[in-house]
Amino acid sequence: RNSIFSKTKAIILETTLKLEKGNKTEIKNKMEKYAISRKTSQPLEFPSAGSTFKRKEGIIIAKLIDESGLKGYSVGDAEVSTKHAGFIINKGKATSNDVLEVVKHIKEVIKEKYNIDLDLEILVLGDEK
Repeated sequence: RNSIFSKTKAIILETTLKLEKGNKTEIKNKMEKYAISRKTSQPLEFPSAGSTFKRKEGIIIAKLIDESGLKGYSVGDAEVSTKHAGFIINKGKATSNDVLEVVKHIKEVIKEKYNIDLDLEILVLGDEK
């Protein structure tokens, strides 16, 4: 979420990973637990860019979006997921403009209601509205 690469135009060309040996059964169980958790809490049945907004210390952004009545809000085929308000999903043929219009609306509502400026977790290439 935060690194020198998120603050510059540097590009990672290669990396070296240091892995530790672990218990195969424990690792497999943990992976399955995480997969089940994601399936039940995230809208994996639709395309999305993942979590839309960055976390803020002590604030659950998805909860604010939900409490603002924005679950299901849509522009074209871009929609605030009814499963997890932190995701904007593509219900079919959403365009980047549809997604950015949903983002813009969410930002405006949260700013007006809570006086909080939201920052995108996703990276927009080109002009952000």
